[in-house]
Amino acid sequence: MPMNVLVVEDDPISSRVLAAALTSLGHDFQLAEDGQIGWERFAARPPEIVITDWMMPNVDGLELTRRIRARQAERYTWVLMLTALRGRPNYLDGMKAGADDFMSKPIDREELHARLRVAERILSLQREVKQLEGLLPICAYCKKIRDESDRWSQVEEYVSRRTEAQFTHGICPGCYERHLRPQLEDARALRPAEERP
Repeated sequence: MPMNVLVVEDDPISSRVLAAALTSLGHDFQLAEDGQIGWERFAARPPEIVITDWMMPNVDGLELTRRIRARQAERYTWVLMLTALRGRPNYLDGMKAGADDFMSKPIDREELHARLRVAERILSLQREVKQLEGLLPICAYCKKIRDESDRWSQVEEYVSRRTEAQFTHGICPGCYERHLRPQLEDARALRPAEERP
């Protein structure tokens, strides 16, 4: 599934390699040659994924990631940080800034593809959770829910397909009084007098 990607990379060779890889994978992308331009493009049109170099002049990858995370956004943006830096302290700094994933330079196309597939799966799950937390189109009569494919299904089926939830059925006190009690009283009244409690 094509995704919208912002590539923030000051090295022209790495930028071309990323552009070629994203083109071959069918993703839509735009390029920014430094962190400040990347931030401006992000603010104008937040993408699903940001691939950013760590070390850049002006605004580096850590600062760009911090700005992305500080912004209150309706939709989550996955941040993949590229780095030639090694070691646990650097990794922890990137995680604290809000990076979701890391790749070492030079870029390996197959590894990039695999990491983008992971990002796509997680972003897709987040969209589903957001939909479950938000408004759901539900029929006022039969209470079926319309999903993203315009398919109508029972609430139980809809939720079960998207979560680990399982359903057990009961009767709430209001429905017991309104529906079940009258039925039980009618059934009791129809029994012969000697069988009534």
